[in-house]
Amino acid sequence: MRPLRPALLALSLTLGLIGYASAQNHQPPLTTLTENSGGVMPPEQKRVHFDHAELHIAVDPAQQRIDATTALSFTAREPTDVLVLDLDRNLPISAIEVDGKPLAPSAWSNPEGRLRIQLPNALSAGEHVSATVHYGGQPHVAKKAPWDGGFVWSHTKDGQPWVGSAVEGEGCDLFWPCIDHPQGKPDLVDLYVTVPKPLVAPGNGVLVGISDEGDKQTYHWRAKHPTTYAISINVGPFKELTGEYHSRYGNVIPLQYWYLPGEEEQARKLFAEFSRMLAFNEAMIGPYPFGDEKMGVVETPYLGMEHQTINAYGNDYKKDGGGFDWLLQHEFAHEWFGNQMTNADWDDMWLHEAFATYMQPLYSQSINGDMGYYAWLQKMRLALRDHFPIVSGKSQTEEQVYDDDHGPGLDIYDKGALMLHSLRGLIGDRDFFASLRVLVYGRPDPKPGNFAPHYASSHDFIAIVNKVTGRDLSWFFDVYLYQAELPALDQQRAGNTLTLRWRVPHDLPFPMPVEVQVGETLRTLPMTHGEGSLEVPADALVIIDPHSKLLRDLPQVTEYQQWEKAQKAAQSKAKSG
Repeated sequence: MRPLRPALLALSLTLGLIGYASAQNHQPPLTTLTENSGGVMPPEQKRVHFDHAELHIAVDPAQQRIDATTALSFTAREPTDVLVLDLDRNLPISAIEVDGKPLAPSAWSNPEGRLRIQLPNALSAGEHVSATVHYGGQPHVAKKAPWDGGFVWSHTKDGQPWVGSAVEGEGCDLFWPCIDHPQGKPDLVDLYVTVPKPLVAPGNGVLVGISDEGDKQTYHWRAKHPTTYAISINVGPFKELTGEYHSRYGNVIPLQYWYLPGEEEQARKLFAEFSRMLAFNEAMIGPYPFGDEKMGVVETPYLGMEHQTINAYGNDYKKDGGGFDWLLQHEFAHEWFGNQMTNADWDDMWLHEAFATYMQPLYSQSINGDMGYYAWLQKMRLALRDHFPIVSGKSQTEEQVYDDDHGPGLDIYDKGALMLHSLRGLIGDRDFFASLRVLVYGRPDPKPGNFAPHYASSHDFIAIVNKVTGRDLSWFFDVYLYQAELPALDQQRAGNTLTLRWRVPHDLPFPMPVEVQVGETLRTLPMTHGEGSLEVPADALVIIDPHSKLLRDLPQVTEYQQWEKAQKAAQSKAKSG
């Protein structure tokens, strides 16, 4: 999902900023409803199952507009006489048909971006209905994609159109009528993107065909169970690299990378990473979920996004000494944590971000050894905020979760990943990775063809861990997921006795074992009731948690963060003065 690592927030995404600055300045505001994604799903949307979306979208880069017709099919879960969808009201609707018959304008309304369609005939449970919506206009332009979502209308260095969509935050309703909720995924999407020749339009899933339409051409893509915000529009004068990956599971996965002309050498080096990342992720997690479609990546005029089977990549081929492109690896991890396993609610978003973020230290360890692993963890540790719990326990919108000032924000990435590191240390590799597989695939023995994309919640993962380990570890998650403050480990030395005591928000139970190295001997205190003690020689060198397994409050980190904050404030004051 949105790559929110602090060091990258300052990256300048300048490509195309001049080209669409005026469109940003003059675009109409979004309604509150359109601006937010998720929250409590309206009861009318719960009454239907989303079977199929057929999206016909013509992209006009010169006018920065789209003209679209979408045919949407549903099955009633329970009786209903209405369809309720989400679509930005700034994309005017010209006509709607239900089951092929035109509706009078009085039968539908879209005042705040919630499209309400009155059905001519009420549906009983199990009955089907289709609605065709004709609309068009200038879609919302992103101010700073992917953090502020919308379309990015840009140009390549030689002036050719370069277009991308990134709508995670605001949702799919920025450019097509959908159910803008994590649980609004359609079973199947057919995406037809019409573009001026010779532009190319990479898309989700498999390419069904390209039709010639004079000075235009239409790309037809088909994707199964795509995450709503992961359906994307990409247009540009792309070149393409193709290959195959022969999986350990016996299947052959197509590899495709669309890049800009003039970057072939860099593109080939990045493309060479695809197979290595696939091999690692399949070894650590399990089969690539979309092996019958592709592992696809497209170069975008913004940093990145985990668009299903067509990941957005805009890291400009940067090097950081780690031996891999961290952004590509992060977004690719979302094919498992986000696209295969999708959070049931935005409140469970850490299931996407924490696991996808934890894959970077794991991957770095496979290349650079333990130094690479712990270096990543240290960067994460210094970035924690601990202002809000990772999980609130109630339905949330995307904005409520990602807002650093009012929600967990970056902590769903870094704090969540560090929590997973501690969980792994607590339950061991076998149970940790077994729990991870059940979370992702819904079963412990995934193989190509025996699983399908599904939803999961924080409660689901806790139940999985408890079942796999045969232990009730709710206390672990009660502290790390549902409390803002980290547990602190108090130390007291009296003579030759060292006593350790967990100090936990609201005095919650926290029997987290603590390793202590005394000289050359490693001891483990069970901390059954939150405390423990051991005898240590007065002159012995004592190291608490020598292998850094514990996510806990550390005074030196707090002191550093306060110093860093003061430094930034002083620099800001100096600039303004």
